[in-house]
Amino acid sequence: MRRLATIAILATVVAGSFVTTSESAPPAGSKIRVGYFPNLTHAQALAGLSRGDFAKALGPGVTIESTVFNAGPSVIEAMFAKRIDLAYIGPNPAINGYVQSSGKAIRIVAGATSAGASLVVRADAGIKGPADLAGKRLATPQLGNTQDVALRAYLARNHLKPREKGGTVDVIPTPNAQIIDLINSKQIQGAWVPEPWASRLVVDAGCTVLLDERELWPNGDFVTAHIIVRTDYLDAHPDVVRAWLDAHVAVTQWLLDNPAEAQRVINAEVEKLTGKPMSDAVLSAAWSHMRPTWDPIAPSLVASAEAAHAAGFLREKPD
Repeated sequence: MRRLATIAILATVVAGSFVTTSESAPPAGSKIRVGYFPNLTHAQALAGLSRGDFAKALGPGVTIESTVFNAGPSVIEAMFAKRIDLAYIGPNPAINGYVQSSGKAIRIVAGATSAGASLVVRADAGIKGPADLAGKRLATPQLGNTQDVALRAYLARNHLKPREKGGTVDVIPTPNAQIIDLINSKQIQGAWVPEPWASRLVVDAGCTVLLDERELWPNGDFVTAHIIVRTDYLDAHPDVVRAWLDAHVAVTQWLLDNPAEAQRVINAEVEKLTGKPMSDAVLSAAWSHMRPTWDPIAPSLVASAEAAHAAGFLREKPD
């Protein structure tokens, strides 16, 4: 089953659609329950579900049930409870779920997005560099999620600590959609968030980018989202997962080849899910900060695991 991640690259992209390479279609009567976020970093899920790519790949015999989440830890809880089977998710919650289950509950089967996360601050907060974060209140999407771990690692690298660890920085886990309200009401000075929220804070709330996370990684490449599958579902339905991955690769290639149309499709889906579309300025800026991929970018996954351990979210240093 671990070879399934490599099977995905065999998809053949033809005229914006795909030809599945599975030897046979998934069996009729199957079902796959999918979790994802209304974030640009989950672009394949947004576009593929909207356009029907995944439904076409799986065939009429497979039912897709989708659930929208705010952040990764909630996805892992749902996966442990067997309420979802496959999810687009950031690396740290996936690592945490893997370690918590002694490597039994989940498998990472493909990458989804490289980059697309930033630390943004209010223009009037007087924050010009990392030292100025002392005594400030900063938001992240959820305790222990990928951006939350990234912020805590950045603080440690700059000799700062969260208040609960004896430091002076308040790290406040807050749903993405509510962070802009905290910024506008001046209850926080900044936030480490994924796209499109980072660009929304810049364009709509007048924030500035203190750090584009790409600056911290070799060649600017780091995993922001990938696909995980429940191991028992993978064992029971390998054909369904294989067909999903074929479509995932094809959708990724379509996103790369058709950025203008991709942004239009994704924005319409974001509006459908959240009730508010992105402005052209937000969408263009956010898209330029990330790169769709099927590569899981393993080195950054290892680094994220080590950062999660250092932040106290993993009891033991991960192997």
